[in-house]
Amino acid sequence: MQENKEAIAVIGAGSWGAALAMVLADNGHEVRLWSHNEHQVQEINQFHTNHKYLPDIILPELIVGYGSLSDALASIKTVILAVPTKAIREVLGKIWTVQSSPLTIAHVSKGIEPDSLLRISELIKEETPSELLKAVVVLSGPSHAEEVIKRQPTTVTVSSEDMSAAEEIQDLFINHNFRVYTNPDVIGVEIGGALKNIIALAAGITDGLGYGDNAKAALMTRGLAEIARLGTKMGANPLTFSGLAGIGDLIATCTSVHSRNWRAGNLLGKGKNLEEVLENMGMVVEGVRTTKAAYQLSKKFNVSMPITCALYDVLFNGKMAKDAVDVLMARGKTHEMEDLVNILEERNLED
Repeated sequence: MQENKEAIAVIGAGSWGAALAMVLADNGHEVRLWSHNEHQVQEINQFHTNHKYLPDIILPELIVGYGSLSDALASIKTVILAVPTKAIREVLGKIWTVQSSPLTIAHVSKGIEPDSLLRISELIKEETPSELLKAVVVLSGPSHAEEVIKRQPTTVTVSSEDMSAAEEIQDLFINHNFRVYTNPDVIGVEIGGALKNIIALAAGITDGLGYGDNAKAALMTRGLAEIARLGTKMGANPLTFSGLAGIGDLIATCTSVHSRNWRAGNLLGKGKNLEEVLENMGMVVEGVRTTKAAYQLSKKFNVSMPITCALYDVLFNGKMAKDAVDVLMARGKTHEMEDLVNILEERNLED
């Protein structure tokens, strides 16, 4: 663990931002937890709670709520960006109106921006003056906030084009409850973290339809093949998808009631429409936007992604979930290993 303690700004006081703030506070760091909601800031400072997102949890006193970005960022070197994908451009715009010294930004969002098809690290670079960005780091892996906040064992990975920056973030977070590995494959870590939400939505649908473990196991296995197929085409190391940011996160998100993507899919499988589901959830479901982005990426890179395409039809074309599953099951026969063979052959040609 890092001996030197510092002030760290966590931008976004939702469940994941607050959970990561607790990990940092447990490690002795002064945590400035920023929220755009003044009532939430007052609650954090007066009662050390965040009931909307993490009920029945008392936050350490080292976590202080901030409503002012300029105050939260004063003399800060490291920012943990914990806002939904759709809010990142807006929040970064606000940061750079008040910040004049370089920052390391570690993002913990799991998504891809539709239409631009940018990964989060790419989006951060696009929205940030180059002279003010020391490094971009991504933190990802199987990590439900509801378990992290209770200090239950959790393992994640960090990645960056600047591995010294990744190691600095590793040092900030690692402790005996929260183990942090490093991985140099930024593309793979971001793609794995984003696309597993699509498969989690689909897994929730199969459960909502009343299907069993056989269906979910098949869905997760073939879903991982889709993730690896697209990720490798985009430049990722295929081995990343057998690690924490790939299969690890996929398992956690597809099999847990903590997963908002699984819960949203479950409601879809039970017959709710998308508008009803999102209203019922009350929180961002990253997999919905990511499904649109992944569908677009599959067309751009000419990659077969049948599960993603089926879910796209359910979410955006009004197709019934049961009909989408029937289409998947009726696909023509193929060899299970052909995906892996094609990936390896493409990699060998590139080498």
